[in-house]
Amino acid sequence: MKKFTAFSPFLNYLFWLGPLLLVAGVTAGVISGVWLPVPLVLGILGFLLILGWLMTRILASRNQVTPWWQRRSSQVGANALVATLSALAIFGLVNVLAAQQTLRLDLTENQVFTLAPETQQVVKTLQQPVKVWLFTSQELANRQDRELLERYARLGDHLIYEFVDPTRQPALAAQLEVKRLGDVIVQVQPNGRRQYVETVSPNDPEQLVNRGQRLTEAKLTAAIAQVTSPRQAQIYFLQGHGERPLEPGMQESIAQAIDSLKQRDIVIKPLLLAETLAIPANADGVVLAGPQKPLLPGEVKALERYLQEGGNLLVLADPQTELGINALLKDWGVTLDDRVVIDVSRQIEGLGPIYSLVTQYGDHPITRDFGNRYSFYPLARPVDVEAKSGIVSTPLLYTSADSWAESDLKTQPLKFDEGRDRPGPLLLGVALSRPVPVTATPPPSPSPAASPSPSPAASPTPTTSPSPSPATSQAPGDKKESRLVVIGNSRFATDGLSSQPQFVNGDLFLNSVRWVAQSEQQTLSITPKEPQNRRFTLTPQQASFASWTAVALLPLVGFTSAILIWWKRR
Repeated sequence: MKKFTAFSPFLNYLFWLGPLLLVAGVTAGVISGVWLPVPLVLGILGFLLILGWLMTRILASRNQVTPWWQRRSSQVGANALVATLSALAIFGLVNVLAAQQTLRLDLTENQVFTLAPETQQVVKTLQQPVKVWLFTSQELANRQDRELLERYARLGDHLIYEFVDPTRQPALAAQLEVKRLGDVIVQVQPNGRRQYVETVSPNDPEQLVNRGQRLTEAKLTAAIAQVTSPRQAQIYFLQGHGERPLEPGMQESIAQAIDSLKQRDIVIKPLLLAETLAIPANADGVVLAGPQKPLLPGEVKALERYLQEGGNLLVLADPQTELGINALLKDWGVTLDDRVVIDVSRQIEGLGPIYSLVTQYGDHPITRDFGNRYSFYPLARPVDVEAKSGIVSTPLLYTSADSWAESDLKTQPLKFDEGRDRPGPLLLGVALSRPVPVTATPPPSPSPAASPSPSPAASPTPTTSPSPSPATSQAPGDKKESRLVVIGNSRFATDGLSSQPQFVNGDLFLNSVRWVAQSEQQTLSITPKEPQNRRFTLTPQQASFASWTAVALLPLVGFTSAILIWWKRR
């Protein structure tokens, strides 16, 4: 008994360690969700300390007149302990309820941390699970990308996301056809349609701020709506005139560019227009990629009808080649110059003068994100545009001032010939659009072999998407405008040139096809939100005054006040 009495003062102090250890163990186990040895040891040790303290108090009070539990100090301490435990229980319950029922307020001026209404509509109306794969490790995952995906996931249970390290799960990366670290893939679960979104830059642990490419709401929302739409965009590539091959392994094919389109959930089909003389009714766009022979008159008429009724066409025209569509292009105000562009700027070592180097782009959705990045075009031809009533045209590609349009490649060395050659800068590409007349009716099919609905205007009523969104590809009959893109070169999209990451050749081809197919309308309507810049610039005098105020004036006022107070109380 005397031993317990001797150690009781130390046990009084040791008692307060018990509740701390108990709370620490319980908190660690609840937060982690797994009762590992560390939380269990902390909780058990805290409980044993409390139990030991109670036993020592009971044993020490046996020889006393008033039992320990009847003393006023013990009752006050017990009341304080019960009140503390009750407060902790209430705080824990409030935190649990707050975690289950999250209330978030975006108090920024332009709602930077709130997803656009179009995004909320797409995600909340999902009828099937959709998963966003971001192929980067947890250590390199960017905080901004994670927060954006968390905002998506809070909109509904059907949207989930996962960060995957491709080096640890190579089989999954190969299954989803991941090309590089940072690829973002959207897939309908469990093994439905999928689409590549973009490639984000991994976090650099050595930099405080990562200025690389970040995941954007516009592209992610468009991809989610695209894979959940019951209809995929259909792009037809004209064949039969020496166009660029679509199959890999063939000379100067565009197979790599075709693969990039397929990754975006776009269906690619070849089209022998001479057999039907009509564009299929489900065509969202037609591509004429570098023909070497002119189109037949019947094929040109079919393209003209297609454009008049809301169709879309991408023309990649090489120099010194007759396409047979001059009248069609003239109707849009476009003329192809047959001369070859020569560029002697030599901004990149190894490129000859026949490679037109472009770093100046027009303000258009196709080229808006290119900045001043390089793209080059071997053996290109200039494109001339004149204003036409009802047609909106936007230049896309400009050569440098050190370029010109050469009319004679046989005379060496190449030099500018005043009067015969055109001085630069020259226009290599243009995007045009014009409204579709509401009263336009499709003419009868010119051939029995033609499709019963030879034009977009004759297509049946489109099926309503289970996830309605403006980002969903429109049915051909719903097109409100017809689009045309003309680029004076096709070699820029061939294998080996379109896949080089330091150039935007592949991006130009991809963006042109998607814009022509009108599959990017939702992406174009969601404007990225940026924080308002509330900074103000100090003049040198203001900066000097602020520095002296912080370094000298305020400390001087503090010391002076302290001395006056001491002198007064002295």
